[in-house]
Amino acid sequence: MTSRALFVTRLYEASLAGDRGFPALHAELEEACRMLAAEDRAGRAWCKANAYPGYTSYASLDDLPTRVTAFGDLKRKLDRRAAAFADELAFDLKGRRLVMDSLWVNILKPGGGHTSHIHPHSVISGTFYVAVPPGASALKLEDPRHAMMMAAPNRRADAPEELRGFVYVAPAAGTVLMWESWLRHEVPANQAKAERISISFNYAWR
Repeated sequence: MTSRALFVTRLYEASLAGDRGFPALHAELEEACRMLAAEDRAGRAWCKANAYPGYTSYASLDDLPTRVTAFGDLKRKLDRRAAAFADELAFDLKGRRLVMDSLWVNILKPGGGHTSHIHPHSVISGTFYVAVPPGASALKLEDPRHAMMMAAPNRRADAPEELRGFVYVAPAAGTVLMWESWLRHEVPANQAKAERISISFNYAWR
């Protein structure tokens, strides 16, 4: 008797920390994120109106790679990695390509989180982690088969990662995570005593 894995869900994980010039880029990105949180009045108003526990530029700014040089530098690094991930996923792009169509800043205060969600109208989504203080939330990924599990029992505590209902990925500053945009995910409450800063993005097929 044999068994094999089918319909595999892939998670891309890499670190930019070893890239040439990363310390300077990292410092510029953190400074830019905090600058936006202080100066983006429209973004702060949206966060207040929607009870967002911190700051996000998601609903207010759509030009960060051209607005701030550091975001443009980050985009170029992410473009290369997204292309490699698309190749690993065996996407037949039919002469077209994946294009970053959104990039936004997230700053979660202590106690703040982001409820479970997907990224509609995108192909690949992901996050680059700028500041991950001790106790900061991991990324929680949900098994996409949950809706079809019917009366299945829970998995054992020692189940291998690929069979678990939820997988928690604890990033470090400099980590890049990417996944297919239909994969449901969330950020549990930030248990750190400092802000958790990340930059999220989507790629569309154009």
